[in-house]
Amino acid sequence: MNAHDIWTIRSVADAARARTLLSRLTAGTGLPAVERARFLTDITARLREGLAAGGAEVLIDGWEPDAGPCADSVRDATGAGASGADGAEGDAADNAPQDGTTPRLRIVVRPHGAPPARFTLPRPRRAWRPTHPPESTAPARPADLTTDDLAEAVLACAEDTAALLELLAEQEELVRFHREELHQTNQGVLALHAELEAAVQAQHDLLDAERAARADAEKSRRLLTFLADASAAVTASLDPEDILRRLPELLIPDYAAEADIWLFDEEPGEGQTPRRTDRPAAAVTAARTGRPQHAAPHPGGLPGVDDLPPSVLFPDRPLLCIPLTAPRLLGVLTLTAPGPRFDPDTAVMLMELAGRLAIALDHARRYEQHRDVAEALQRAQLTELPLTEGVDLAARYLPATRGLNIGGDWYDAFVQPDGSVLAVIGDVTGHGLNAAVMMGQLRTALRAYAVEDDSPARILTRLHHMLCHQQPTLYATAVIARFRPGDPTLVWAAAGHPPAVVRSPDGTVRVLDARPGIMLGVPLPFTYEDHTLPLHPGSTVALYTDGLVERRAQGIDPGIERLAQAMGALSGADLEDLDASAEALLKPLLHDSERDDDVCLLLCRTR
Repeated sequence: MNAHDIWTIRSVADAARARTLLSRLTAGTGLPAVERARFLTDITARLREGLAAGGAEVLIDGWEPDAGPCADSVRDATGAGASGADGAEGDAADNAPQDGTTPRLRIVVRPHGAPPARFTLPRPRRAWRPTHPPESTAPARPADLTTDDLAEAVLACAEDTAALLELLAEQEELVRFHREELHQTNQGVLALHAELEAAVQAQHDLLDAERAARADAEKSRRLLTFLADASAAVTASLDPEDILRRLPELLIPDYAAEADIWLFDEEPGEGQTPRRTDRPAAAVTAARTGRPQHAAPHPGGLPGVDDLPPSVLFPDRPLLCIPLTAPRLLGVLTLTAPGPRFDPDTAVMLMELAGRLAIALDHARRYEQHRDVAEALQRAQLTELPLTEGVDLAARYLPATRGLNIGGDWYDAFVQPDGSVLAVIGDVTGHGLNAAVMMGQLRTALRAYAVEDDSPARILTRLHHMLCHQQPTLYATAVIARFRPGDPTLVWAAAGHPPAVVRSPDGTVRVLDARPGIMLGVPLPFTYEDHTLPLHPGSTVALYTDGLVERRAQGIDPGIERLAQAMGALSGADLEDLDASAEALLKPLLHDSERDDDVCLLLCRTR
């Protein structure tokens, strides 16, 4: 092969021979099999382009050294051989000339009508010759190749292919290994992602559970607070009508759209409109079975509540009918849901409230009965005032309007055999039936003792001894005043009772504030004393109980002062009629309609 050879390629055979010769030429360069294959593939492609264009020329620029450093001069950006040259650069440097230059073999393929393609190869591994190519037994031109040379080239291609396949197998094994590693890494990443996702989901579940728990706790707190407030509201009153009025105000609209209370023994009071008589079937079932009933187009799922079909009266609204039991069945509370259904927790609260409502109604009913009996007994034991010639009498009794404070206050007046009049007013500690009964016993004992002795002090002393002996835990206060015909002297004795008030005909008012004795029944030996006061004809003596003058916020002394002022302010018309005087005294002292205690007033006027 000369230093500057030009091969003309006109046929496929010429191209094959040129490729074979170049294959032999690159075999001795020390290039890796992959670089050689890449170079020959690129050359073959260029030759094909030349054949397609009508022919090509291959220029072989012989063994001439390149100028410049060997590390950079081997790179040629116009052909694949550049990378191959890099791969053999180290071997070429071993046999490089002493001046630092590297010999190169330049190959140019010039297809007809197309830009040339240039390739650079390192020299073969033989002694370097500066002016002519290395010694070789290989043909110098493609036309010199024989059939054996071509067959040998084919076999050499098979060897190169085998080397490439072996290298490909190694690369495939390496790829498989890396793929396995990547697969394991991916599996680890997927497992880590799964764990992270599970952890995130668990965190979300915990947060959701915490929010739900907080919401439930807040809901429970709200329901318990409402239950406590509503219970206090319905149990604060002893008036059934007031209780029945308060409950709907509490429930509507937050917990019920409508609320109806069906009481079995309900009778409308005077002036009241009758309550509804059409009851839903669920309310009737609750009254018959004693169990809460839920009537709606859908099951309620409420704890402790039976489900029924929707009510004919209210087909589109859920109803909750709760029996009112305390301990007997008083009636049924029927509630209409404020929304599409009843909440289970709210339903439990409503059933608890219904139980407390039933207890409040039962207590109010019992209170009314107890109060009515006590008032009836109290009034039955009050004396009808006698008609006397020397003294005019007028009395008033007003029962307490708050609580069970009825009973225990009494007045009495009776004529002694000698014509004198004993006026008595008293107050037994305690209230209710027991106080009314004890009041009757004291009244009877006082009349019995008065038959034997008309001295107010001695009568009180005997009553005191009786109570200490028979009722050691019962106390009472009392005042006894004696009016004797023809004697203008008032004789009285008091046992822990508020003082009497006397109005003279000239309008002068005096409070008989002589120190009273101890209360009747106090476990101490005591003897009461009589007190006297001259009376002018036409004088008025007021005996009363503490309910007339005592107020919790003010005490009793201001009330006594108001009574004295009211007596001093009586008009002439009031003085002519003792009953009118009694009414005139009650109005300023009892201006409010509510009373915490019984009130007794006994007026005595001398003629």
